[in-house]
Amino acid sequence: MARFELKLPKMGESVAEATITNWLKEVGDKIEADEAVLEIATDKVDSEVPSEVSGILVEQLFGKDDLVQVGQTIAIIETEGGDAPTAVANTVEETAAPAEAAEIEKTIEAVKETVATSQDFSTSDKFFSPLVKNIAKEEGISLNELENIAGSGKDGRVTKEDILKYVEDRKSGSIQAPQTVEAAPKVVVETPKVEAPKAETPKAVEPVAQKSQQAVPVSVNGGDEIVEMDRMRKLISGYMVASVQTSAHVQSFIEVDVTNIVKWRDKVKTAFEKREGEKLTFTPIMMEAVAKALKDFPGMNISVDGDYIIKKKNINLGMAAALPNGNLIVPVIKNADQLNLVGMAKAVNDLGNRAKAGKLKPDDTQGGTYTVTNVGTFGSVFGTPIINQPQVGILALGAIRKVPAVIETPEGDFIGIRQKMFLSHSYDHRVVDGALGGSFVKRVAEYLEAFDVDRDF
Repeated sequence: MARFELKLPKMGESVAEATITNWLKEVGDKIEADEAVLEIATDKVDSEVPSEVSGILVEQLFGKDDLVQVGQTIAIIETEGGDAPTAVANTVEETAAPAEAAEIEKTIEAVKETVATSQDFSTSDKFFSPLVKNIAKEEGISLNELENIAGSGKDGRVTKEDILKYVEDRKSGSIQAPQTVEAAPKVVVETPKVEAPKAETPKAVEPVAQKSQQAVPVSVNGGDEIVEMDRMRKLISGYMVASVQTSAHVQSFIEVDVTNIVKWRDKVKTAFEKREGEKLTFTPIMMEAVAKALKDFPGMNISVDGDYIIKKKNINLGMAAALPNGNLIVPVIKNADQLNLVGMAKAVNDLGNRAKAGKLKPDDTQGGTYTVTNVGTFGSVFGTPIINQPQVGILALGAIRKVPAVIETPEGDFIGIRQKMFLSHSYDHRVVDGALGGSFVKRVAEYLEAFDVDRDF
């Protein structure tokens, strides 16, 4: 018999950790190679971790809701003979350094015990990992104080390193101001020192204070049903609130005549599906136009990091997709400007189908530089979508409708029936002015209206 260490696999270049949401196998269960052992969740997507070998699960090193780093061992599987590629190395290591192995085992048990007693910070609009919440409880850090820690993780999330550094700085006495604010928030208003650090402390505290002042009690009647948000809905809720608080949202709208596109698709969609094995929807045609416009206006393909603007080299289009359970996810088409219409259609269909089936990988939702959402799918004419941070723009595609329109010809104007839709462009006014935001969505409209009805697919 040999012991194989099941490690948390690498899930994308920007994914460093994941939370265990469910163990599919218990200690003593038999596992086949490539069979799923547990379910994990990152900030964006849920997935399963399969076993590389066949054997018996003899140990679970982490429990449900524990945060695990990529590369960490999460379970031990006992295998027959040479089924376990790391079995020999593990045996040698355990024999050569039994004290070290015992110390590792002791550390794991301490972490599991600590996480199990972590404090509930569910009233916060921000997402904190179980490990961060546990450290906050052990160090006596209140919810308001935790919310004001500057995070270095994805979307400003507080990591283990951030909170440990904060604890160290607080013990050294170098950051006493936040404690004073937390202990007596009313004193901040009365003390004359408030005006001096106006750029820092008031801005950090104000959203929390404003939230508590505007909180309205919710009455519950006997026939009402109370349902807790699932994990993804809590994350979405936090992202939406954070985006509105971060970016100065402003919108531009433009109406587009897509009659030529509708006629062309009706003409070629059967042949397209027969030749390519893919359905041809309007979405890849729209995405193609957006990718072209982003090349023309690279100022929309950026991110903001404090006082710095990051100009993105690649054009990676996020595609907002509704899930069967009502939640939302945004898979990303990488290097969208390098795809032709066939490639775009295949990418759109692949990501859309895997999103609905819950088969997206964590890397499928990473690295987006601009997002498109199709509100027309549900009959909406236009909308005002919220920016997907840290991007600076998002385009909503409205429903295509037959409408009467004025048609200009050399012989004069007349009224005709045309296929039209609205494009709704939300952008971050901190770095995108109306000229750029309006010119970008106008360019998308120009590409759509100039669509060549004689083109091949």
